[in-house]
Amino acid sequence: MKVKIPSLLFLLLLVLHSCENKTQKATESKSSAVQKVGRVETSKIDTTSMVAPFEVITDFVEVENDPYEPEIIYPETGNTAADFLPNLNIYKIQYQAKGDLNKDGRDDLVVVLVHKESKIADRPMLILLQNKEKSYRLDKISNKVFPVEYNEADYKHFDTEDISVEDGQLYINLYSIGPSGNIFASFKCRGNDFVLDNLEGNFRGAGGSSIITYNSSTGEISTVDTNTMEEDMPSKSHTSKSKQKRYLFENTSITNFFLEDN
Repeated sequence: MKVKIPSLLFLLLLVLHSCENKTQKATESKSSAVQKVGRVETSKIDTTSMVAPFEVITDFVEVENDPYEPEIIYPETGNTAADFLPNLNIYKIQYQAKGDLNKDGRDDLVVVLVHKESKIADRPMLILLQNKEKSYRLDKISNKVFPVEYNEADYKHFDTEDISVEDGQLYINLYSIGPSGNIFASFKCRGNDFVLDNLEGNFRGAGGSSIITYNSSTGEISTVDTNTMEEDMPSKSHTSKSKQKRYLFENTSITNFFLEDN
């Protein structure tokens, strides 16, 4: 029995050592396999179709919120000034003048329209020429020549406004004791156009006054500035040539004329 015990111990140790070696080899083999699989999978991944996390797309198409504005259509012919009110029923006649504008012996009409709801809307001005049978035809429309009536603070730009037709010319007179000053304009028929003939602006401020005039026959814009702070009220004058030969009724703002590069 003494001989067999060492033998059994030896065999037991041998078996344990063999199992330990197998376990170590299996672990090494598994680790190697995992590394190999990891390398293979990584090399086979198609990264071209991947989207990076938290990617922000900035290529947006901006869409303007531009509400639809219906077109204003004016009748081309009529028997009275009221017949030329536009289709949307948003205007009414504010001023009206009668006289021969194109020197054909017939009385024409000039009409200023005002918006029924908005005080700061444009005031269209229409020139209606009379036909032989006493009806009228729409000849010119200007959304610029006659100024907006009120400012954003709900104050009138001019205290008094009037229009008239005399000696073949259209006269527009605007009066204000405020910064808008006094504006006097006249238009006349030349061929098929109505053009600015004369324009005068009188302006007063603290310590001075200015008179600015435009004369179509000379093509000159003249300015006279007066210093009212001094007893003798000295004046300085300046004259320059206008940049255009004609300023059409449709495109001319008589209140902004001297502020623009004319």
